[in-house]
Amino acid sequence: MKSIVLVRHGKSSWEFDVSDRQRPLKQRGINDAQLVANEFIKSNKIPKHIFSSPANRALSTCKIFTKIFSLSENSISIEDSLYDFGGENVLRFIKALPNTYDDIMIFGHNYAFTSIANIFGDKFIENVPTSGLIKLKFDIANWQDLKQGTTELIIIPKELKQ
Repeated sequence: MKSIVLVRHGKSSWEFDVSDRQRPLKQRGINDAQLVANEFIKSNKIPKHIFSSPANRALSTCKIFTKIFSLSENSISIEDSLYDFGGENVLRFIKALPNTYDDIMIFGHNYAFTSIANIFGDKFIENVPTSGLIKLKFDIANWQDLKQGTTELIIIPKELKQ
């Protein structure tokens, strides 16, 4: 069995004249990431392998999660291929993972995460919102054999605020 937790970066700010990769989180993005991370750890095992896009907004979201998980920032692997909006590079990355990795968490971007969640999960998701989390489970032994699995968990920040 394998599982993937996909976390879209928190809401980012357009207030600064910086490149796309350097855009920071807005306060709402920070707050939403904290809400989702706290909700996740209530009833889920923390994946042993955590990967992030190098984009500031994704890596900052990842650092919020690792802090709440009481993990060192050294537990984060930054992967350039996760700075991907279509999903092809993310899929190549997943399929190339060592088969000794059973549970992974990836911080990245849309449309890639919505696409992957819909292709490989069994629940349709219109759009993974900022700070949204999707957990997919697969009955496979090798990442290269990635196929449709089950959508085990969906955490939407807006739903935690109601």
